[in-house]
Amino acid sequence: MKTIRIGSGAGFAGDRLDPAVKLAEDGNLDYLIFECLGERTVAAGQLRRLNDPDTGYDPLLETRMRAVLPHTVAHGTTVVTNSGAANPEAAARLIARIASEILPDRQVTVAVLTGDGVLTQVTDTDPQIWETGRPLSADNDGLVSAHAYLGVEQALPAFALGADVIVTGRLADPSLFLTPMVHEFGWQLDDWHRLGAGTMVGHLLECAGQLTGGYFADPVTKPVEGMADLGFPFADISEDGTAVLGKLAGTGGKLTRQTVREQLLYEVADPSAYLTPDVVADFTGISITTLGPDSVRVSGATGRPRTGTLKVTLGFRSGWTGEGQITYAGPRARQRAELAWSVVSDRLVRIHGVDPAALNAEFIGTGAAFRGMAPVPADLPEVRLRVAGRVPTETQAEAIGWEMEALYCSGPAGGGGARKGRGEVLAVRSTLLPRHLVEPAVATVTSAGAPRTIPGETDPDTRPEGER
Repeated sequence: MKTIRIGSGAGFAGDRLDPAVKLAEDGNLDYLIFECLGERTVAAGQLRRLNDPDTGYDPLLETRMRAVLPHTVAHGTTVVTNSGAANPEAAARLIARIASEILPDRQVTVAVLTGDGVLTQVTDTDPQIWETGRPLSADNDGLVSAHAYLGVEQALPAFALGADVIVTGRLADPSLFLTPMVHEFGWQLDDWHRLGAGTMVGHLLECAGQLTGGYFADPVTKPVEGMADLGFPFADISEDGTAVLGKLAGTGGKLTRQTVREQLLYEVADPSAYLTPDVVADFTGISITTLGPDSVRVSGATGRPRTGTLKVTLGFRSGWTGEGQITYAGPRARQRAELAWSVVSDRLVRIHGVDPAALNAEFIGTGAAFRGMAPVPADLPEVRLRVAGRVPTETQAEAIGWEMEALYCSGPAGGGGARKGRGEVLAVRSTLLPRHLVEPAVATVTSAGAPRTIPGETDPDTRPEGER
């Protein structure tokens, strides 16, 4: 039975680099997947693109590609990533330029999938917004972006081009891993059982180090060794959708039945109906079997027909955030921090015109993370005051950090370690769009190295019969 090996190179935009490099060097992979996109990161990418149309992709994209491309190209491993974020075309051009610099004797082909941007479609159809229950037209002030979660059907043509790297925008997390399975094994897009099985594998791999002990670890109840050198996982996947999960020998962390079970339920509201663009996956019949150290077999997932809609993330310009922090230590630290908050809040309201309801103060070290639900020790050696606010103008956002910094000389005794920051807010909301309104497209960009031959044919139309 044919098998392929897929490695997980990242679980989010800011993930570590060295575990991915080790997989690229020594993993004997067919595919190395970088899952780097979420609602927050695509919104941040859209903000960057609004300010500079040549940006909008993952800021760490260049660093990652420079580190892994020499190894993946040498080993024939295809890199797949949604690091294109809000601007996959610019990301593809960047990757091609990097390849021409670091691999001058090899022409590298980058396939780019677009079409997740659906601003026109949602504006025309006026769908209901999940968070408000009202139509988009009732609250569309500041709408600047709309990105649909694409899936296997939209991504498959990119895999038919024989590219060294495939870069996308908002491709759903498990679809990043499921698409190479469908491509390699020739699964039909109405083979719901195998699509459900493959989606399970993709879901397990999509958060990288979470499967090998990261986020799982607790020093008392769930100890994990070697977390400073945590190894990222890979999966050997068979044509029937079963998979054996593993990690490289000598790397830190652990891959066990317990780590698999935790990751399986991560972000899954209903294990019997996990909705994706490709299938309604059912994880309730899964079998998880330990084969040896850091080797776990998973099987038993299945699925039902996909829905007729795609989830869409909407981005709205929504003002600015400003914040400032300062630490007070020693006797009466809490009282001095409270005095500092009274000074800052008074000045922000009275002098800078900030709405008091827009401000929030956290006394870090006094149970702030529990929002008053935990008792506060009477004698605190130090307290860090954090003041933040969401305001309509950049000037007011700047004022929050400015007033906090001014506490150095104009506030209570003993303040130190002041920090400040501000940023524009792109509020995120969600809706649904009929899938037939999405217009995907695939293109290629090549580096300037020596030419190579790539197939020109696309995959056959494998959509379910009723959707052709």
